[in-house]
Amino acid sequence: MIGPECDVTDAANPAAAARLELPQPLLTRSECAALLAVSSAPALGWTAARVDCTWAVADGAAGMQPALRAACDAAAAAVDKGAAFVVLSDAAASPERCALPPLLVTGAVHHHLVSLMRRTRAAIVVESAEPREVHHFCALLGYGADAVCPTLALDALAALAPSAGSTAEKLTKGFFVGVNAGLLKTMAKMGISTLASYKGAQIFEAVGLDAPIVEAAFAGTPSRVGGVGFADLAGDALALHAAGHSPRAGGVTGGALDNPGEYSYRIAPPGVATEAHLNHPAAIADLQTAARTNSTDAYRAFADRTNALNAEITLRGLLRFKGGAAPIPLDAVESAAEIVKRFVTGAMSYGSISLEAHTTLAMAMNRIGGKSNTGEGGENERRLVPAPDGAPNATRSAIKQVASGRFGVTAAYLTNADEIQIKIAQGAKPGEGGELPAGKVQGDIAVTRRATPGVGLISPPPHHG
Repeated sequence: MIGPECDVTDAANPAAAARLELPQPLLTRSECAALLAVSSAPALGWTAARVDCTWAVADGAAGMQPALRAACDAAAAAVDKGAAFVVLSDAAASPERCALPPLLVTGAVHHHLVSLMRRTRAAIVVESAEPREVHHFCALLGYGADAVCPTLALDALAALAPSAGSTAEKLTKGFFVGVNAGLLKTMAKMGISTLASYKGAQIFEAVGLDAPIVEAAFAGTPSRVGGVGFADLAGDALALHAAGHSPRAGGVTGGALDNPGEYSYRIAPPGVATEAHLNHPAAIADLQTAARTNSTDAYRAFADRTNALNAEITLRGLLRFKGGAAPIPLDAVESAAEIVKRFVTGAMSYGSISLEAHTTLAMAMNRIGGKSNTGEGGENERRLVPAPDGAPNATRSAIKQVASGRFGVTAAYLTNADEIQIKIAQGAKPGEGGELPAGKVQGDIAVTRRATPGVGLISPPPHHG
């Protein structure tokens, strides 16, 4: 439901029901046009206003901030004039005009209207060529958009339809089905069941954005490190704009965009910068050689390349040891044999990883005196049986994880633990790590988890925050 909202404490007001119901937060071009056309049907009592979200290329990077402020002011003025729908549009983009980043302008307009206490008077609809991935839509909705019309994605689908032996309508429907499934998956990971609860909730963290950008468009979003400023964002937008409008071979203008390898590793053509990935093919090859041949040189090559990539890609890779301090004498440091006794593995369940991997991790940690973690999938009782000489089983995990007392948790499981880890929140990937598809719940995996074969397993929603 989008559009003007009444006083939430006045539920009996008939106007509270006067809102527009959308089947989904994605709009086709015709639906967006129909929304803009409500102004020509005054009997509905609604009007719509399109806000230009572009700036003159001739103004350079310095033109972005004034254009952002102008968009905020235009949206507020439209709401003051009674607009029920404010459409933030980059449709005016051209060789002479560059589009503002849609997430930036959406967040800025949303927070501007909130600061003026006018946000509930109108819906914010984004009409932009940039959104195309599930994350793009999630971020736009999370920062205040009520609906999104992904114009370029729709145009691309229409252009592909003939070669795909289909129609633009069928491809668009499939695209929307996929994006909607992704939105639902993302919300479910966070334990959120309705889009109304997700919109404007800002369940994100900013990484690599300067404070003025966060304050202007993403106010209240945690940002533990600094990063790029408006000049950097504007420079990126102008560079992409220039690439999109540069002439190709044969004198045709537009479409001269290179594949930067954003989604997977790609060898860079001469003169083209591509995205760096930690999973570098050469590093993986070195690791496989080291594992198969026990080659120290191959492992060192893997480690050196990975460390270099970390320095280029990750935040932890930016950390450096401070110089100038006196070195610590070796006799004042624990031996490696003692240090490794505090090593533990991550909680990875049998079924989410193979039996061979799960067992190898347990044997390795037992050998060095550390602790392996069963994960929430339980542990097969054969791994609890002591060795013939009475020593602990070499494949036994010292740490047993419990998730709401489910998935293979028995008295034998608990009493054979050196440490019991009670799961109250999912880890690095909320929701994903606690789900085992039905197809994997078979044979020994189902037995170990005390589960019914063919029935999918998932941790309780409270764990998914």
